[in-house]
Amino acid sequence: MVIVLLLGAAIFYGAYHLLKRTEPFARGEHCLVETADGTLDIDIEQAQIAATIAAVAVRRKLSERALQIAYVTAIQESKLANLPYGDRDSVGVFQQRPSMGWGTADQLQDPVYATRKFFAALEKVRDYRKLPLHEAAQAVQRSADGSAYASHEHSAKILAAAFIGRVPQAVHCWYPPSEKPVAPQPEAARKQLVRALGADSAPKRGWLVAAWYVAHAQKYHLRQVRFENVTWTAESGHDGWRKDTRPVATVQIA
Repeated sequence: MVIVLLLGAAIFYGAYHLLKRTEPFARGEHCLVETADGTLDIDIEQAQIAATIAAVAVRRKLSERALQIAYVTAIQESKLANLPYGDRDSVGVFQQRPSMGWGTADQLQDPVYATRKFFAALEKVRDYRKLPLHEAAQAVQRSADGSAYASHEHSAKILAAAFIGRVPQAVHCWYPPSEKPVAPQPEAARKQLVRALGADSAPKRGWLVAAWYVAHAQKYHLRQVRFENVTWTAESGHDGWRKDTRPVATVQIA
């Protein structure tokens, strides 16, 4: 009887630890965006692009509403994906056309460049801040059916509040660990963030910066992101931000 109990305990122990090791793989890779307006489940590429669009908006000193306009456009045009194809010669997140003067195909598949071009066009729209989101988007894009942008307004408001940093701890991502150990690339991550956000804005935009790093953690092999009194770790990314006993005043990555 004792042997049976011991054997059962050993099997349970082994199964438990096997499940713990395989759990990250079973969960796959994804991101969750949570604000008071609701929750969005998006993939990591979508999170990276959303974070980049927010960074460019802040660098240009644009409002959260301008960011919402960009999001309704990007969701409708590409589902927040950096597409290498589209209708006629359209490419990229905003499906901009080289033949219409937006830039080269290679330039438009750079989300930072494409976003800058979108906002530059938006800023030329008269009274865009007062227009309904879908009308402002249509004024820039001039698509066949401008009303389609309106269906994404709720999602755009959730994304904007989270990625501009107005809502703390709003973004967390998870993904399986690398098969082989990979060295973190914090300097490469910082360089790319500065390219989108600028060096001056980063110290003032803690939760925007934190969300950007979490969205790009897989790409740059970051193990953790710390800010204020919480930490996100790649190992337990699905659990979101956890309390940290060592508060920090600026975003730290490793």
